[in-house]
Amino acid sequence: MTNLVTSKTKEQLICDNEELHSRLLEAQEMLSAIRSGEVDAIVVSGDKGEQVYSLSSSETPYRTFVEEMQGGAVTLNKEGLILYCNKRFAELVKQPVNNVIGTYFKDYIVPVDKFNLENLLEKLTFRKNRVLIISLTNSTWLKLSIRLLPAYLHSDNYIIIATDITELKKKEIELLELHKQLKQQLVQLQNLRFDIINAKIETDVANKKLENIIKKLVKENTRQKQKVTELKLKLKKQ
Repeated sequence: MTNLVTSKTKEQLICDNEELHSRLLEAQEMLSAIRSGEVDAIVVSGDKGEQVYSLSSSETPYRTFVEEMQGGAVTLNKEGLILYCNKRFAELVKQPVNNVIGTYFKDYIVPVDKFNLENLLEKLTFRKNRVLIISLTNSTWLKLSIRLLPAYLHSDNYIIIATDITELKKKEIELLELHKQLKQQLVQLQNLRFDIINAKIETDVANKKLENIIKKLVKENTRQKQKVTELKLKLKKQ
């Protein structure tokens, strides 16, 4: 009986030792990941269920950077609902941050650009970053840099960085308008050139006709003079 108890105790000790060794390895791997900056948060199981604890040393600088960056930052879910935006994006759409979160991104875009955005989001992959130029309903032009969240986060959400290019777009529109005006002026100059060429041709034809008429008149005048001379000679003979 004693041998049986001792045998079971040894087996239990071996199992407990293996379990402790496994937990030690997991703890060491976790500490290594935290120290190297590979982990932004940890999940701890307790009486209240699983809780997420973010590591302030990694999250705080990141969140500060996103909040203070010059470009607008937005997180969308698969349906285009805004899950997060920084204050710069709220400024771009001229709304308070709290009013923007929970709304649909497409609501701020002019109708002509909604289809392009939806089409791009459907074709987006994890490996590729895509760029799209859109116009907001408040006449602000944005350059969007769009990408899916990394696969290891197990999420289908999108990250969008929005850059205000309104001034550049205005310059582009001005240049296009200037190009249009120059093209119209060029057409007018070409038409004027054709008119001048046609007028010259008509003038040359008229001059040629006039020269022919003058030649005929000179010839006729010479013939008349000759007749007058002949008539005078006849009169003298009489």
